[in-house]
Amino acid sequence: MAIALQSRGLDRLAIGLSGLCLVHCLGTAVLLAMLSAAGGLLGSPLIHEVGLGLAMILGAIALGRGLIEHGFMMPSAVGSIGLGVMAGALSLPHDGTEALYTVIGVGILTLGHQLNSIAAE
Repeated sequence: MAIALQSRGLDRLAIGLSGLCLVHCLGTAVLLAMLSAAGGLLGSPLIHEVGLGLAMILGAIALGRGLIEHGFMMPSAVGSIGLGVMAGALSLPHDGTEALYTVIGVGILTLGHQLNSIAAE
């Protein structure tokens, strides 16, 4: 029971971080459209790369831990697709395309975390 709660907590943390990533990406696009001066800080490639890297590490840990604890492969398989899309976004130029792929990857990863949380119940 305690292990399942820890796993669910880690998944919830990863989902929250994915949500923050989504808010950052969409917020940056909106702010860039409205106030190009504000985009200098939020649109920094360094923030995108570091944040995405941290989200990917936490996501991989949560999915791997869930696989070990409950043994269901589907959450990790779905989440891994999201991680792959997010990793691919890091290789794209910072012209808005990477934000689109990041949002898609985060959405798929969030689905994997949700499946992981359900499997732990």
